[in-house]
Amino acid sequence: MKIIKNEEFRVAKGELRSANEESAMSDRREKMPFGDKRPAKMAKEKLSRSPWRRILQIHEKVRAGEFPNCATLAAHFEVSTKTMHRDVDFMRDSLNLPIEYDVKRHGFYYTKTVDKFPGASITEQEMFALLVADKAIAQYHGTPFQKPLRMAFEKLTEQLDNRTRYSMDDLQGALSFRPFAPEDTDLHAFQIISQALQEHRALKFNYTNLGTRTAQARRVHPYHLACIDSRWCLFAHDVDRAALRTFVLTRLSEPMLLSERFDKPKDFNADEYLRGSFGVLKGSEDFEVVIEFDLWASDLLRGRKWHPSQKLIELPNGCAQMQMRLSSLDEIERWILNWGTHATVVRPEQLRERVGATAREIAEKYDTSVSANGKI
Repeated sequence: MKIIKNEEFRVAKGELRSANEESAMSDRREKMPFGDKRPAKMAKEKLSRSPWRRILQIHEKVRAGEFPNCATLAAHFEVSTKTMHRDVDFMRDSLNLPIEYDVKRHGFYYTKTVDKFPGASITEQEMFALLVADKAIAQYHGTPFQKPLRMAFEKLTEQLDNRTRYSMDDLQGALSFRPFAPEDTDLHAFQIISQALQEHRALKFNYTNLGTRTAQARRVHPYHLACIDSRWCLFAHDVDRAALRTFVLTRLSEPMLLSERFDKPKDFNADEYLRGSFGVLKGSEDFEVVIEFDLWASDLLRGRKWHPSQKLIELPNGCAQMQMRLSSLDEIERWILNWGTHATVVRPEQLRERVGATAREIAEKYDTSVSANGKI
């Protein structure tokens, strides 16, 4: 997507950012009515204002006929007059805006009508892609990724012209993401784990295995963090068990960063590690799984990527057969049961037996002819 029109703009914008921050620090102490004890909220708002957003506001003031000058603008933005001179020069020389200084009015004005600020123009397809990105950011709520993702998105959109921004606002209600059963992420734990991953440092925490109530102490070397089926999972080498294990963050508590450093194996690849799993559980065997789906289920099945190895074979009666290779049967068994009578396991026999046994147990639970004590 072509957000910035030319190389000159990119260079100039970078110069604006670095120069403005450097010159503004000394001027703020002198100009602020609060002195060095300025309210933290106001300081945060002013310091976070980007050069591009500042230039947009200068443009609005000039176009509105307010005749601002460098002194009034410097006081408004709490930067130096030198910074304002650079901003105005940038508007004139890089953005080709017809801005001039009126000696009698003591301020800047446009020598001709400016209908549109020279922002970035994008296609409808690119605008829709931006909207998708905006909605996708919501999925990272409660994680350390949320703030930098939001800031990056705002930096992109603040360079768009008003027409494009209005079009995006109109489309906001036309698209949404509804992840199924998203987890409530423990932000503190997430931050500690993220730091351990970045710094290659060991972790220790308490972990409760699925189906148990007692937590066990673990010491691990974290390799990878992944969001799978709306669940955050940590892939790490368990030091005491000398094996690579998967930990679900919601069952992890009291994480602590250790001083011990480690080197992650160069050949570790999360995609390769999970190649044979249907979700997050990795097994040690190799199963060819074949499942037949009826007409109703086949319509829901088509057009979706359920597993990297899947092959969908169309049957003459409108039904479909799915084939895939897995290293474990635990997750695929639960998935098949979700389809009820619409899915039938063809092979392996071990999977047929497991699904059949579970189905019989379910049937017994709902058998109204059997009382609570097992008598008819």
